[in-house]
Amino acid sequence: MSEKSTGEVAKDEVVFAHENLEVWQEAIDLAKNVYRITDSFPNHELFGLTGQLRRAAVSVSCNIAEGKGRHHPKEFVQFLYVARGSLYETLALLRLSSELGFFSGEGHSALRGKSAVIGRKLNGLINSLKK
Repeated sequence: MSEKSTGEVAKDEVVFAHENLEVWQEAIDLAKNVYRITDSFPNHELFGLTGQLRRAAVSVSCNIAEGKGRHHPKEFVQFLYVARGSLYETLALLRLSSELGFFSGEGHSALRGKSAVIGRKLNGLINSLKK
């Protein structure tokens, strides 16, 4: 973020609160990793597992962002639940892809670990907002 000499944020820049959330940053990393892994999937899966897996992974960060942009904390919680559902969908698709031999077991384990971190952070954020 650029700042003027007076310490003010430049008028053409907007601060988006969701970008400061660790869980959102982790979800972006997950989506990038999914894109990298699916680059090597068979071409015949482009409109099957590749597309669905990418959409599910992207949906996690998008729902966090959309929820953070809502007016009421209850709406944010609802979007966090949707993000968590997308995370579970991503996990199911990753497992299927791994079991079909589209990527290594180590790659699956690494993404599963990253997903577990995101899941814990989503649950923590949901619980803190519900109080």
